[in-house]
Amino acid sequence: MKFSPFFRDSINCNSSEEVFSYLINTLKESITKWDYFVNWNNVFSHIKDLEISLNILNYLIGKENIEEEFRNLLKKHPEVANAIPLLVACRKKNFNILKDFKNGEYLYENYSFDFKNKKSHNEDEINKIVEFAKEIGLLALFQSRRIKNCLDYLIGVEVGLDSNARKNRGGAMMEDIVEFYIAKITQRRNYQYIKQATADKVRDEWNKVMTIDKSSRRIDFAVFKGDELILIETNFYAGGGSKLKSTAGEYRTMFDFWSNDGHKFIWITDGYGWKKAKKPLEETFNHIDYLLNLEMVAKGLLEKILCE
Repeated sequence: MKFSPFFRDSINCNSSEEVFSYLINTLKESITKWDYFVNWNNVFSHIKDLEISLNILNYLIGKENIEEEFRNLLKKHPEVANAIPLLVACRKKNFNILKDFKNGEYLYENYSFDFKNKKSHNEDEINKIVEFAKEIGLLALFQSRRIKNCLDYLIGVEVGLDSNARKNRGGAMMEDIVEFYIAKITQRRNYQYIKQATADKVRDEWNKVMTIDKSSRRIDFAVFKGDELILIETNFYAGGGSKLKSTAGEYRTMFDFWSNDGHKFIWITDGYGWKKAKKPLEETFNHIDYLLNLEMVAKGLLEKILCE
């Protein structure tokens, strides 16, 4: 990494080697905030339109002749079919189910009917909906009374589905923290910045060309100071894994692209995951000009680099 005197002033480091040691030693174990666990607004927004159907489905709980009861329910209230896939944590609406393969031929049952609200289902559709609910184990669950209330049950399912978004929320938290500093710096210095910048946005806003490796590439932050474009990427890795090595390699490549374009690149990363992947991180640290963690940002190094 490019060594500058302000590393001495800000973090008492006298060489690039000392800066890397400082980076590793000040990695954060967590940046988890309270809203990381569950996005309750998302949970209840998914349930809102189904609340009546879920209460109707409560009728099935404990019924002995449950298949026949479900058929009758679908005839009177066809809209309840919409809730069936969600009760087993599936947002898909069409399914091809593999029924047999043991004779060398793959046989499928196509459940291509629409689970969305309909004014009525024909007899074949009703039979397929009943078969679907039976084979996935839902009717047995109703009959055994292990589900006490469909609405409460689906809230639990949605909380589980929402947990899949935690990884994205972790990345968003890192962006939020870094944006806090970028917003203050750019306001104080009268710079401009774009969040989730694309090559088209950068060109349209500031008439700057930014080389990208794929059309879908979005840069976390692009800062423009009138004569210079600075591109900033952020991420946080609480755990290790093979992805860290590829991530480090990716940013070496992007640094080369953007340096050739004449732009400055700053990679801000953090998390204990890097303690298990120090080698690829150090290789990128030695290759690119600027690699910081959150502690270094808080110490003022981001502002000093932006204002060089």
